Amino acid sequence: MTQNPPRTSSYLKNHTPDLAPPIVSAVDVAATTTSTNIAQLSHSSPPARQSEAPKQATDFTSDKATAAFIRRTLCAHHVSNNTLSNGEKAGSTPRPIEELLPPLTSSNEVDLQLYAIIAVILKEFVYTWYTKITPDHVFVDEVIQIIAHCTRALEQRLRKVDLEALLLDEIPDLLDSHVKAYRVSRRATGYQSLASDYREVYHTLNPHPALSPVPYENDPSCILEQGQNEAAWRQLLVQGVLAVLLPTEDLENGCLRALVAEVFSETILGNGVSGKACEGWLIWEAITKIAEAIRPRTPVVEEVVESKLEPGLNRLEKFGLLSSSNQTTEPAESYPLIAHEPTAISTLLWLVVQYTVFAVTAIRAVILAIATSSSLPARSMTGSNPWPPTVSARQSPLLRADAATTETPAPKRPILSMSVWSCASHLLELESRMPWLAGFVSLLHHGALAGPGKLGRTDGMLDRLLAHHIRSIILKPALLPPALRSLRSALFPNNAPAPPRAVPTPAEILDIKRQCARALLAAMPKAVSERFFGTGDEKVMLEEAEALLDVFGDVYLNKHLVFGIVELVVVRLFPELALKGVAELMEERLG
Repeated sequence: MTQNPPRTSSYLKNHTPDLAPPIVSAVDVAATTTSTNIAQLSHSSPPARQSEAPKQATDFTSDKATAAFIRRTLCAHHVSNNTLSNGEKAGSTPRPIEELLPPLTSSNEVDLQLYAIIAVILKEFVYTWYTKITPDHVFVDEVIQIIAHCTRALEQRLRKVDLEALLLDEIPDLLDSHVKAYRVSRRATGYQSLASDYREVYHTLNPHPALSPVPYENDPSCILEQGQNEAAWRQLLVQGVLAVLLPTEDLENGCLRALVAEVFSETILGNGVSGKACEGWLIWEAITKIAEAIRPRTPVVEEVVESKLEPGLNRLEKFGLLSSSNQTTEPAESYPLIAHEPTAISTLLWLVVQYTVFAVTAIRAVILAIATSSSLPARSMTGSNPWPPTVSARQSPLLRADAATTETPAPKRPILSMSVWSCASHLLELESRMPWLAGFVSLLHHGALAGPGKLGRTDGMLDRLLAHHIRSIILKPALLPPALRSLRSALFPNNAPAPPRAVPTPAEILDIKRQCARALLAAMPKAVSERFFGTGDEKVMLEEAEALLDVFGDVYLNKHLVFGIVELVVVRLFPELALKGVAELMEERLG
């Protein structure tokens, strides 16, 4: 086995700096009393129970608790052997995780979250039956070694993938094709009384071998045949990945290969991706959470207090900190500057100041962009794209593309020409709702690519700036550990599988879609939403937003999109699957 790569130092501890004792004043006492009253109003349940729930929710996701859980689940035999040989006591400092387990990636923070997920899976699905057979840990250690080998190989392959093109061009292109095919199929079946079913029209426009033939409720044979094709596609996809990724000695083990393929094809792809991720209500819930995350919010305490206060009642007067008699008896004439309406001259003056500040900020940003763009690295030097240009992003890896081996890689597309912009325009129906804005954006796009200086072309000034901000904000490696931690807390609360969720009823699904539409409207400024929908009526805007969300309402159509994304990601990580079949890959590996 190859030597483990060096890694950076692991789990950092939070240290709270010592603060100087504050100076107490009358204002501080009043503020403290106010905050105490606010806290009492914001807690409707007993404080002991509320303090225990957040503590339990945060304890199992902390680095210290996570490392202890991994050590108990995966390293118990290492700890006992170390105690017996070295004579360590129970209170001695435990060995770090990176010394007990092989590295999964080049980051200790990512390894901590990945090992926590692996520990939950092994504890719930392997230890339950394996400990009844034998008390040794040889099988579990071998599984961990195989997982570590695969994750390190995946990390090396991921470094060669053009993530900018994958996230901003190829996946939005699949989404754009889904939106177009859905609306064309609905339009075709809506205007013609003898037209085919909208699923048939969609499958004709956006076909997929695993979803053929189109299943009909009144035809069980079609449902059975489509299910068999989907199962064969999952098996073929997983077998191809294993033929490339597994070590040779493990690939030769047919029993191990069949077991792993069955787990991935049925448990992960079958039940997880095909069974749950394609549900429209689940996609709407995900959109709702994203919209709520980007929505500017006030503190929770202020929201609770504002909901409890009566309209027109001052906060200090509500909590008894300000006498109401002093406020009511005091004449308004004692504040002449506040009582008078602002004049037109003062309003114009403030507008001039605001626009001046905005212009100065914009000019400063442009100057800084021009000054720093020349020092930014070119996109052609920051990554590679091994994908041949003759193979389409929508082509299934089940099909071979022998002609692609003779082509040279295509140059990178400028970020302004990627599909994410056209996909957003088609998803929002911008050309039909606001054609003037769509035309203006198209004019700016043409000017940036073909105008003076060609600022938006590949490796141009604007292209380098956009690529730099995308890498530093969206593709920042430091965002991966928190994302894995959130995923683990959602899938395995308290380090155990979450209870299965009941499928919502049709009425609940409609309510989920309405909540998603409300979250999207709340995330938009009111002036923008009124101008976009052409009305200020909230009911009409809510109906229009729900109509835009209907593109994710059908499970069968969503499978085309999700399966296409899965294939695209797999083929980008394993380009061999698009050039050779599974039998040829197995023959090359095993001889």
